[in-house]
Amino acid sequence: MKDITNNEMLFVLNIFKSPEKDYNANNMAQQLGISPMGALKISKRLEKEEILRSKQIGNARIYKINMKNDYAKEYVEFLLKRESEQAPAHVKVWVKELRKIKDADIAILFGSILRKKEPDDIDALFITSQKRFSNLKKEVEKINSINISRLHPMYQSRKDIKANIKKEDKALLSAIKGIVAFGGDRLISLIER
Repeated sequence: MKDITNNEMLFVLNIFKSPEKDYNANNMAQQLGISPMGALKISKRLEKEEILRSKQIGNARIYKINMKNDYAKEYVEFLLKRESEQAPAHVKVWVKELRKIKDADIAILFGSILRKKEPDDIDALFITSQKRFSNLKKEVEKINSINISRLHPMYQSRKDIKANIKKEDKALLSAIKGIVAFGGDRLISLIER
């Protein structure tokens, strides 16, 4: 993977984490605070590398992640890991804490922890199976018993995630825009479908 600029990373992650939205170069430029020409250059480069695919709708060219390309999926997975590694120190502490959890397939930090150094609680999305749910709940309770800030968990199954993305559930869509602590590859396969 060539040198990836911060704007390229944000471009791809915004598209990936917003399956409910259609992004073109203009609205992505506004989202990132860059010029429309800058966003267009990024989109063209990523499309040339087959990371993005596009579709013409009226006058706009809409971009999506090219989920048929393994390289594109690996690229997104790399960016999800990079995002968690480049997170502020107070977020990294919680990423590390969540990585101790064994009974979830995916964990995502979201909410005020991403904006404030000392949030009231730590919002986290956990995706697990019904069979492992009670063990996961115990793991979260254990973390809450030893930390000053408490985890405020949102639990979902794979089936719940798919259904909630489809019905554009605001709470879930907000949660998946957070920082993935672990399970990026599994999140990609869930969103891919």
